Amino acid sequence: MLKRLFFIFTITSHAILTYAQLTPQTVSIPMRDNKFLSGHVYVPPGCTQCPAILIQTPYNKIWFQFGLPLGIGTNLNNSNYAFVIVDWRGFYGSAPAYVPNPNRGEDGYDIIEWITQQSWSNGKVGTWGPSALGLIQYQTAKEQHPAHICAVPLVSAPQTKYTDYFPGGVYRREFVEQLDALGYGLSTVLLSNPVKNIYWNFVESSTWYPQDIKIPLMMIGGWYDHNIDGMLEFFQGIQTNSHPSVQNKHKLIMGPWAHGGNGTAYVGSLQQGELQYPQAAGDNDSLAMAFFDFYLRNVNNGIDNLPARYFFNTGLNTWVGNPPQPSNINFYLSDNAKLSFTGNVTYGDTTITYNPSDPSPTHGGATLKQGLLQGPYDQTSVVESRNDIAKFTSDDIILLQPGAFTINGKIIAHIFVSSDQTDTDIALRLTDFFPDGRSILISETIRRLRFRNGYTINDTAAAVPGQVYEMVIDFPALFHSVPIGHKLRLDFTSANYPRFDANPNCGGALYQPCDTNVAHNTIYYTSAHSSYLEVPFIIANNIEENTTQNYFYVYPNPTHDVVYIQTAENPMMDNFLMLTLSDVYGREILKTKITHQTLQLNLNNLSNGLYLISIANDKNQILQTKKIIKQ
Repeated sequence: MLKRLFFIFTITSHAILTYAQLTPQTVSIPMRDNKFLSGHVYVPPGCTQCPAILIQTPYNKIWFQFGLPLGIGTNLNNSNYAFVIVDWRGFYGSAPAYVPNPNRGEDGYDIIEWITQQSWSNGKVGTWGPSALGLIQYQTAKEQHPAHICAVPLVSAPQTKYTDYFPGGVYRREFVEQLDALGYGLSTVLLSNPVKNIYWNFVESSTWYPQDIKIPLMMIGGWYDHNIDGMLEFFQGIQTNSHPSVQNKHKLIMGPWAHGGNGTAYVGSLQQGELQYPQAAGDNDSLAMAFFDFYLRNVNNGIDNLPARYFFNTGLNTWVGNPPQPSNINFYLSDNAKLSFTGNVTYGDTTITYNPSDPSPTHGGATLKQGLLQGPYDQTSVVESRNDIAKFTSDDIILLQPGAFTINGKIIAHIFVSSDQTDTDIALRLTDFFPDGRSILISETIRRLRFRNGYTINDTAAAVPGQVYEMVIDFPALFHSVPIGHKLRLDFTSANYPRFDANPNCGGALYQPCDTNVAHNTIYYTSAHSSYLEVPFIIANNIEENTTQNYFYVYPNPTHDVVYIQTAENPMMDNFLMLTLSDVYGREILKTKITHQTLQLNLNNLSNGLYLISIANDKNQILQTKKIIKQ
């Protein structure tokens, strides 16, 4: 519960009375304009000169009294760091410092300057935080305070783009409504600029600044978040354009995580939607703390050897460092509701009816608003059982090539459509169709027909009813394997509400009242109009596959000193097994042949932290890997 307080910004009075609290020192931090920001300071007992972790929040610093991040909780004695938590200018305790259009990066600079002047400070500051708390870290890093040593922004990217709020030209209604509820008040200016114009050109150019980054960043994101592409783009930018001294020090961690702030899913949680990812649970904290230890405490823990891109495969449930570059393969839409990767297509078309008064509902995905599900959910009963959908499902992926089929990058949909209205939407969902019949959402996208040629006012054009148009629609990037027995499915609808605004189909001014029209929208897969998905893929024979069979058991876990490994009574192979103990960065610590069903390992000489135990057969094929924690 304590951990989730950083992602959920409401709490009951009962919780306030029930949970242990820290007692911070309340401080007023001077800014260059002679105003003051309100902060809470937590200094570990016995700290005379220690590094600080700065967190700047618009969600009220008070909640951190119920537990500090990065595994500290309410046990401040366990911390090697002082924590400084500051309300944003204009929010909560810092409300009196309000000014229009503040430079929050300058505020961050001034806070760091104040930290360096405190008696407990050793002059080194790192920053941490998710979402808005991540955005302000980039803005602070841009100001280049010499004591700002490193930063760990989570599920956040600095650049603000038109398509962040109008993906495919469609207003992200629930997202903006939630931001308004949190006090940002963006809807008025956004709805005044529903096409890409001079306003968006200025915003996009002024928020892109990889060349101004002079400190190492560990960017931590999630494949079920809405900031995937922004994080990937900015990471590529800092690898090539940040200060040369840090270009090879940045890390991008992409886990199987949703944005957080809603429901049971958050960065690092076991549960994500209807799936669980124990192989990644808590890794965000352990990796971030290792990053801070390396740069703020000079601990030689090997984090510098972690691959620059450390991605979690959401289909095979395993971490992969620097995945190989993909090739492309096309999946063609075909008659009989098929996705064909052979090119053997049966031609036809399918028409769906879209009623704006009863739009296809949002069910999971990269949502933010309270009350909506977030993360990977089964679409069969809520979305795919309706009559306003066309479903296209591949054959078993094993027919393509032996080994799991891994999507690595952005899928581009080339969809040929017509409508009997002058404007409508094309909404696509991509699912992993499980052998048990579940259709688990892994990505989604949308595009408005009037924006088929681009997003400026000159690009927009009404559709001619009955005319066929090609819509090029890109999905956010994925790193997902479709294992043996699973299939890919494409769901074609004309709404995904309330995640995206429901098009009234009237063709009038955007987001202005008008009469709603029922649309009949047709998708084509003919010789002249061949709809297909362009899929970037790698064959993942060399990536560990998840298995339901336990080849070995580990106990106790967590452990203080000794761990026991017990192999299954009837392992699948007759030959010997090899055990490998490695750290979280893949460095081998121990390798030994298993000669008895129970093996004892002494971990006394290892530092506290996360380790991996793998069992391989005599052909060096990994059968299973499990995570252990030494504490």
